[in-house]
Amino acid sequence: MNPVIQQEPTGCGIAASAALAGISYAEAKRCANAMGIYAGDTALWSETAHVRRLLRELGVAVAADETPFTSWECLPDKALLAIKWRVEQGRPFWHWVVFAREHGEARVLDSKKALRSNLRRDFGRIKPR
Repeated sequence: MNPVIQQEPTGCGIAASAALAGISYAEAKRCANAMGIYAGDTALWSETAHVRRLLRELGVAVAADETPFTSWECLPDKALLAIKWRVEQGRPFWHWVVFAREHGEARVLDSKKALRSNLRRDFGRIKPR
């Protein structure tokens, strides 16, 4: 699995969905927009319903319920994670990333354009919620 770089400052949910589906950001964005989901909609990064709906539309199986993060070891081989969780004006916000374990190697695919590497292994610095 490869990281997909977000093409909009608030496009992390679309980029994470694209990475899990194995498609480009542009393809995921077209699908999201056709569903009425836009990167600028704050619900995309303060609620889970839009991303979960987009993933299902892209053919990615999602668990019936959200699962709270307990440890890196307890994660399935592919997981959508919320990091950089914070409250702004009484509303939660976060940044979407993808956890992937392949060939015994765990890593986080972070779509943020400004990162030196979008493949992260600095698990101690990443604080999923």
